[in-house]
Amino acid sequence: MGWPAVSDARNGARRGGNDQIMMRRLFPSTKMRWAAISLAVLFALVTGCASTPEATDSASDAVDSEFDDAANQAPVPDSNVEDSNRSFNIAPVYFDLDKAEIRSKFGSILSAAATGLKDSGATVVIEGHCDERGSDDYNLALGERRAGAVRKYLYNLGVPMGQMTIVSYGEAKPAVSGTGETVWQLNRRAEFQVR
Repeated sequence: MGWPAVSDARNGARRGGNDQIMMRRLFPSTKMRWAAISLAVLFALVTGCASTPEATDSASDAVDSEFDDAANQAPVPDSNVEDSNRSFNIAPVYFDLDKAEIRSKFGSILSAAATGLKDSGATVVIEGHCDERGSDDYNLALGERRAGAVRKYLYNLGVPMGQMTIVSYGEAKPAVSGTGETVWQLNRRAEFQVR
């Protein structure tokens, strides 16, 4: 008795065909089949991860370092502006996918921003941005929620609402062009225009 042909009606593609029979002959018990499948998956994961290029690791490190750099930056007073109308820069705040919650690592940026805004009396436009995934309408609404979350956070730190306005650009003004998780992470942000 030879191996059954693929065209055999009893062993058609719906029921697994030759592959299913081959697995039964090599591994007669269900337990052995699951062990073989598990080992194959484990082998694929190990060999797949070992062949991952170093650039992928450095790309994720670059994103983390971008976030860390932004978290360590404080508003920097602009030396060209008069004391009565001080202007400064505020580092962007980044968000998780489909979220508008402020991550704790950006609390120091917003705390320093609140102090600078209260002391100077400057106004700020908080811009909400999204990555390219999602519809235009959805991303505009998400960008507005992100900008609103930042405004609420600053308000809770004592910045008057009258000093803050929000605007959503959705996916219209990406910080970085391209696709992929690294790019998307850098585009999910709130930026500040201090006036």
